Amino acid sequence: MNVTEDLSILSLIANASLLVKLVMALLGTVSFMSWYWIFRKWFAIRDAKKKTDLFERDFWSGGDLNALYQSAATSRHEAAGMERIFEAGYREFAKLRGKSLDHGAVMDGARRAMRATYQREVDDLEAHLAFLASVGSVSPYVGLFGTVWGIMNAFRGLSNVGSATLAHVAPGIAEALVATAIGLFAAIPAVVAYNRFAHDIDRIAIRFESFTEEFLNILQRQLR
Repeated sequence: MNVTEDLSILSLIANASLLVKLVMALLGTVSFMSWYWIFRKWFAIRDAKKKTDLFERDFWSGGDLNALYQSAATSRHEAAGMERIFEAGYREFAKLRGKSLDHGAVMDGARRAMRATYQREVDDLEAHLAFLASVGSVSPYVGLFGTVWGIMNAFRGLSNVGSATLAHVAPGIAEALVATAIGLFAAIPAVVAYNRFAHDIDRIAIRFESFTEEFLNILQRQLR
């Protein structure tokens, strides 16, 4: 028996038991999906930060709010985050103010419109974060299950051998440990990405909330 050849990664995967192969295939699929969403979320959050910075620069440059609203309304397919919050609040404000309602009703309507849009924007940013969290928490245990099963098979095989040597034990143990390694390979990037993305989304959400309050103050002054 050539121990070195038997202990190569591809050989271990090819010679693994059916259940361990299924565990490895599941972890490989989950790892691929997690990397897909890691890149998707990274681009989405980067784009949200960029658009938020650009809108804040335009908003606080002192331009006319009507012109800014018309610009946001005509490019709704490109608007995101803070710009959509502004658009929803200003549209509701203008509509209710035209109905000659009292100031409190106008401000409440604008606040509700912005709050609903804020929640939708944050929900979009947080989409699929739960999947990354699940991959990070569950994958090591799935890999450990494959490892335990592989070790059980290795020890069952030893019962048919008169005298066990390293050549008999090593392939079965190594095969089992590959499942744990794949589980960790799937889990670690998912955990790191989840923590990073959750932090970035929290910071963006704080910026949205701060803008909402500041914009409401501006609208309040326009009613006086």
